[in-house]
Amino acid sequence: MGILNVTPDSFSDGGMWTDVDVAVSHALDMVDQGASIIDVGAESTRPGSSPVGADEEMRRLRPVLEALLPVVDVPVSVDTMKTEVAEMCVAMGADIVNDVNGLRAPGMAELCASAGVCAIIMHMPVPEDMGAVHSSEMGDGFAEDIRGELRSLTESAVERGMDRDMIVLDPGIGFGKTPEQNMWLLSHSSYFSDGLPVLSASSRKRFLSVMYPGMDRDEASARAALVAAESGADIVRVHNVAATAEMLRGLNRRSGRQRR
Repeated sequence: MGILNVTPDSFSDGGMWTDVDVAVSHALDMVDQGASIIDVGAESTRPGSSPVGADEEMRRLRPVLEALLPVVDVPVSVDTMKTEVAEMCVAMGADIVNDVNGLRAPGMAELCASAGVCAIIMHMPVPEDMGAVHSSEMGDGFAEDIRGELRSLTESAVERGMDRDMIVLDPGIGFGKTPEQNMWLLSHSSYFSDGLPVLSASSRKRFLSVMYPGMDRDEASARAALVAAESGADIVRVHNVAATAEMLRGLNRRSGRQRR
């Protein structure tokens, strides 16, 4: 899954892809490099980021999706936690809703169900503000707590109409976890499966400097994606598709299983 941030303030590439033509060109380049999903986001979740209103988020997304959807031949995911934003994107033709808030927003699960689109449910503590999710209060049983919360969110989504087979789970690496907890999550992806696909998203996150001290951030991210895939992740969400695809090709050949 290749990341396309159309934000001015994302933690690693803010402002790089806000021009529509540049954004679409980058998305198509990522597909050529091996991405089988493009994930478009218009609100940063970096530490200390300021919330973005739905109108502004839609203003950023609309022109990019209008230009991208007719020319890209892989599924397009939209990274949003707002029902009204997801509704616009799905109506335009987006295939997946990637919700860091776990489909908690009123109407979000119902929207995905009625539209027949896939949904990615991520684990994230529910703080007063987005910046607070980067301060961990999780204890020794953190992995069991995350799995239990993902199961609860999945059950809630199914009760609201979602087809269980249309759900992907994300343990939320980097959101409210310590570096040590993030490393554990990375290397135990299958623990969270519960019979569903698992997405791992560690690309360019701070804990990688602890895991791979002194290493270039994209090489560290590619190595982390390989660790996640080896531990059972079905999808890895990354900024540098070319570097990651090179890492994963050998694993896919050895295992006969396709990671995306």
